[in-house]
Amino acid sequence: MSEIQRPGALYQQVAAAIREAILSGEFAPESLLPSEAQLMARYGVSRPTVRNAIAALRAEGLIDVRHGKGSFVRSNGQPVLTLDRRISHTAEGKFVMPNGDIWQEAEQPSAYRARTTKDTGRLLQLAEEEAMFGCDRLLTDPGTGTRAMHRTLIPFEIAEAVPLLGQEPCKPSAALYWALTQAGHKLTWTETVRARMPLPDERTTLQLPDATPILHVTRVAHGTDDRPLILEELCFGADRAELAYRITVDKQPVQRTRA
Repeated sequence: MSEIQRPGALYQQVAAAIREAILSGEFAPESLLPSEAQLMARYGVSRPTVRNAIAALRAEGLIDVRHGKGSFVRSNGQPVLTLDRRISHTAEGKFVMPNGDIWQEAEQPSAYRARTTKDTGRLLQLAEEEAMFGCDRLLTDPGTGTRAMHRTLIPFEIAEAVPLLGQEPCKPSAALYWALTQAGHKLTWTETVRARMPLPDERTTLQLPDATPILHVTRVAHGTDDRPLILEELCFGADRAELAYRITVDKQPVQRTRA
């Protein structure tokens, strides 16, 4: 028996002891924790105390409770999927996404009409309540089971200039980029990544364990004059995938001197 002799609420003391056992490797990643009865005997505490300790560790993200199976130590390994964020050209000038062929549609894409919010308007350099075409798709990687939510937003004024975008907003990103270049745009992209906790519906859709953040990737395609054309958002569990970027060196503008 491991006697609990520390200050603080009893369940917090038990949680601290289990945490130490996890971090020391006594309870290995992906392993099943001892049963409630075994933990009660080990620490000499009641069932409610053990349950409160498990709840605290679950909230911390150290363990994952699987209904009907028990409490498991969360993995501390590398994400199972690396997403290469490069964009490449074929010999014919079409676009290729390095990870474009790994995803499968988990359900039918949903096309709709929307309006810019404060956040999406800022990214697209538009006022709030501007009309847009939208497409939401749920993607899955059949090899790892990783799920991702992808959203495309296309302002009406861009779709009017490139009709295909409004007619088929749910085409793959590479096809949308191709349509923009055919309309005369020379494309560049900006992308940002932030971590946040998921909303309840996101957690359910992505099938995330407790206390798991998501990575929220925002990509804006810009035209020849650097004008934002379309906005894409990609969300997935931070425990499932990581992002990889190729960094290139920009040329500094030539400074002209007056004669």
